Amino acid sequence: MSQNILLITMAISFLITVLISPFFIPFLRRLKFGQSIREEGPKSHQKKSGTPTMGGLMILVAVSVTTIVMTLKFKQEPLSFEVFLLLFVLIGYGLLGFLDDIIKIIKKRNLGLTSKQKMLGQIVIALIVYIILRQHDFPTYIQIPGTEIQFDLGIGYALLILFMLVGASNAVNLTDGLDGLLAGTAAVAFGAFGILAWHGIPQFEISIFTIAIVGSLLGFLVFNAHPAKVFMGDTGSLALGGAIAIVAILTKLEIILIIIGGVFVIETLSVIIQVISFKTTGKRVFRMSPLHHHYELKGWSEWRVVVTFWIVGILFAALGIYIEVWMV
Repeated sequence: MSQNILLITMAISFLITVLISPFFIPFLRRLKFGQSIREEGPKSHQKKSGTPTMGGLMILVAVSVTTIVMTLKFKQEPLSFEVFLLLFVLIGYGLLGFLDDIIKIIKKRNLGLTSKQKMLGQIVIALIVYIILRQHDFPTYIQIPGTEIQFDLGIGYALLILFMLVGASNAVNLTDGLDGLLAGTAAVAFGAFGILAWHGIPQFEISIFTIAIVGSLLGFLVFNAHPAKVFMGDTGSLALGGAIAIVAILTKLEIILIIIGGVFVIETLSVIIQVISFKTTGKRVFRMSPLHHHYELKGWSEWRVVVTFWIVGILFAALGIYIEVWMV
């Protein structure tokens, strides 16, 4: 597949997002779909209260339209089950996040679905994914990055899928806390998977899907960079988390997701460490978790935290690409 197709894919997704945003953001504002801010969060965030949320809907529209149009144009045949799965997970987790956002807006608080309700939805989607993969005789092995070593998990692969989809969607969701933070780090991570899907034995549909997400996120950043005019909400963050997990599964890069998604892993670990420390010792390791809030409370500007995390994300992505492309 020519690189030009990927560039065109990115451009189309970017333009769709940028062009619909000036209409969609005021629409959200008129509906009073504003974000509720955590009272225990940094005081500087209180001024963001009321900023339109659920901007993730723009990402879902741009990515879905671009992926379908470019895949049909390029393949000139019905959509494959891989494309169906990619869009099913993206939209499925997006709808779950949409419900969460809607409840927050209606109740005017920062708590939407209960943790059990959200977890149930995530698990159901993951189980459907596993059933579809089984129907298509999808391989159940995992490969150690940078080597030819493989382990067949058999039925245990179902647990891996469950862990990856639920874990990634929650990890990415935790990273969405500052203007442009998730949009930037996710664009880098999806870009890395797009490169890997295109390298070697090309997986065209997956490349198109990942690059469409990159283009949409870059378009979203036009309005989400500090000071943000719109937030993606759980509609966007849960969708992106589920999407990056299914991309890693379909490309058989399950383990490398830990590296390319290093920022998401660190953010999640900071929350786990904080909770364990507080429950066992009564002391907090970080001033606040997830980790990006810790640096805010240390006096870093929001923009400094975001750019630093972007750079760390780029380093993780580069490491993941290096391991997969040059170490094998």
